[in-house]
Amino acid sequence: MARIVDIPPRPGLDEYEAVGHLSHAVHELRRRGEAARKQLGDRTVWMVNSTSQGGGVAEMLPTEVTLLREMGCSVEWMVLESSEPEFFALTKRLHNLVHGVSSPAPGEDGRALYERVNRTNARWLAERVGPDDVLIVHDPQPLPLAGLVREARPGITTIWRCHIGLDAVNEATRTAWRFMEPYTRAYAHAVFSAAEYIPDWLRSKASVIYPGIDPLSYKNRDVSLHDTVQILVNAGLAAAPGPVLSAGYDHQATRLASDGSFAVANATDDIGLLVRPIIAQISRWDRLKGWVPLLGAFASLKARCAGTRDPAHRRRLELARLVLAGPAPSAVDDDPEGKEVLAELCERYQDLPVSVQPDVALVNLPMADLDRNAYIVNALQRASSMVVQNSLREGFGLTVTEALWKRVPVLTNRRACGPRHQVRHDVDGWLIDDPENAEELANGLDRALADASRRERWGRNGQRHVHDRFLILSALRGWLDLLCKLT
Repeated sequence: MARIVDIPPRPGLDEYEAVGHLSHAVHELRRRGEAARKQLGDRTVWMVNSTSQGGGVAEMLPTEVTLLREMGCSVEWMVLESSEPEFFALTKRLHNLVHGVSSPAPGEDGRALYERVNRTNARWLAERVGPDDVLIVHDPQPLPLAGLVREARPGITTIWRCHIGLDAVNEATRTAWRFMEPYTRAYAHAVFSAAEYIPDWLRSKASVIYPGIDPLSYKNRDVSLHDTVQILVNAGLAAAPGPVLSAGYDHQATRLASDGSFAVANATDDIGLLVRPIIAQISRWDRLKGWVPLLGAFASLKARCAGTRDPAHRRRLELARLVLAGPAPSAVDDDPEGKEVLAELCERYQDLPVSVQPDVALVNLPMADLDRNAYIVNALQRASSMVVQNSLREGFGLTVTEALWKRVPVLTNRRACGPRHQVRHDVDGWLIDDPENAEELANGLDRALADASRRERWGRNGQRHVHDRFLILSALRGWLDLLCKLT
């Protein structure tokens, strides 16, 4: 059964405005918020997605809802739920198909399951939605809701927010959109993260709003050097350089050990986050994130040590470590493949040369406390020399924006539409052509690690780029304008 998400207290507009470089954006947001509040009147805006934790949508919605409420808009956040595990297996297949990855096409049984779960949630929602309310549905999982709720509330305004897509057409994408197209007809408007993702039949009623990160969230707020070290130590990710103020967290990060088990990440060997060159990728355990090619690229990078003439760079390569980190798979409700992908990655780790294995940290990040998890990610990104997002497909990589905001350069893939909108080649980071080409990946990493001044320039440029285009304040301005237009 569906549920309303209770959002803990979060920073308000005054706190954003107190940050000097954000004050103008907040002023503009307040102005547009006043117009939207008058336009909406007594209508409630309902945000609906499939999970309250794990993934970018669940990270953005708490801040969006909080700030919309502060501007006087009535907003609720509902999470679609199902007691049938096959439902999320089905929607994960749809996710893969939309990204162009071959997967069995949903049959009539799949469609029946899809509609059955959504109908159950729609009954619950229809009892609460007002006759003129606004329903914003996120991604494919709850896509049928609009048509189902409109059976009881024909006057509501319906918007589909699709965070995923592929800027190409193949049989997999055609299969996905054939399945979903009938449900999109119930929507007055659709919002995508890139123009390239919009199907032809939706272009007349679609627009683009870039996702944005929250600069005051636990994951993105400024963290001092002392606090960064404290967080990494308490999370079990770094050895304490001396006495620390507080005890370790109850739930700590775990790391793959040589025997195939997971133990506290820093229990046997210090990863070296405080002193070594660190290459990090932090994402869901999803095959489309390109984990396996990145492993191969790192092994290739380490093999170059002996042939590197520059002694300083040779030492840098010898000390470099790769951190592959993701959320504990059991904590992400709508991604049943997480455990499988992590298990496959553990097997690939065992295939690495014995000399390389100690320099790879495969890490599960605890999700019991979401704010603490966000702090851990924040500290881990700040401890990285370079963040990689080697996604084979990526709608819009929030981890890319998060790293750039912290002035950490990013290596990513120009084939993935989202990241190439976020990273300008040799301006904010480095774009490769083929995320499955280990040698090209290794070349990019080698080039970046060899030139500290270039990395510093990328970091400065990247932070400014995010400030101008990819903060949640910009995304909210887009939503407010759209709500005024549609209501």
